[in-house]
Amino acid sequence: MTQPWFGGYVNVTSTPRYEFEAQDASGSGRPVLSFVVADPEDSCAPSWGGSSGLEEAGANGLDAAVETLYEQGGAAAVSFGGQSGTELATACEDSQALSGAYGAVVERYGVDIIDLDVEADDLGNSAANARRAEAVAQLQQQRPEDDPLQVWVTLPVGPQGLAEDAQDVVVQMLGAGVELAGVNLMTMNYGEGKDSGQSLYEIAAASARAAQAQVKDLYEQAGQSLSEERAWQHIGLTPMIGRNDIEGEVFTLEDAQQLNLFAREQGIGRLSFWSLNRDRPCTEDEPGAPWVSASCSGVDQDTGAFARVLGEGFSQ
Repeated sequence: MTQPWFGGYVNVTSTPRYEFEAQDASGSGRPVLSFVVADPEDSCAPSWGGSSGLEEAGANGLDAAVETLYEQGGAAAVSFGGQSGTELATACEDSQALSGAYGAVVERYGVDIIDLDVEADDLGNSAANARRAEAVAQLQQQRPEDDPLQVWVTLPVGPQGLAEDAQDVVVQMLGAGVELAGVNLMTMNYGEGKDSGQSLYEIAAASARAAQAQVKDLYEQAGQSLSEERAWQHIGLTPMIGRNDIEGEVFTLEDAQQLNLFAREQGIGRLSFWSLNRDRPCTEDEPGAPWVSASCSGVDQDTGAFARVLGEGFSQ
């Protein structure tokens, strides 16, 4: 089993650009570069957010930033999918071409961890889920034994755990032979699923406990028996720092401290957050309230505080 790791997501298409390669960003762990989706003009070609292809992003400095990160001893992961754009497996109906698209990204950025963020309508798209699983299995099989590709699937969660369509994504991954490192839970934006008196830490912990039991059962059904400890190692947690998209839901630094302690006590395999771009206070002209900003948290904090608190005790 790989070492538990920490890393915040980075929206690489946002402006101003978050300099994840900077020395003063070293506390952010392993940045999860987000999000690769289908090119609007070529359904089987990867693009960043649907706005720039890999070559264009490289010309705009992304390749150099990743190289600088590696030169400083850092590492990155890449996330496919997300809330916006067209997910690659949904757009590309050829699993061989889809595997090539994933592979082109993995090779270009030299990553050994990928994150498959499956949300909204993509959750219930069984054909796309099957293609994604087959393509990723092919990609893993092509890797040398001494350099495996770690694959995480990121899914929405509620206090009752994973919904049926989210569980089906895991079933299809395991059924296709994907060596799944784990299930990363989006512990955010609960809406009606949250009791008014619950903190976002409390509901995240409850959601994690419910999902851990489900994940243990899903692996068992796939012929992979997991102990309680091993099942926790196959769980990741990803809160949205500060103000969430649901009015009144705010993930505080106290929530972050409690979630970090919970994650370490349970021995989870991964802790992330959305996003490094937002890990700073809002200025007077971007108050973050009543709206949610993509570039600041909307709460009183020092820049980088959430990364430091959430990343405590984790490797990159």
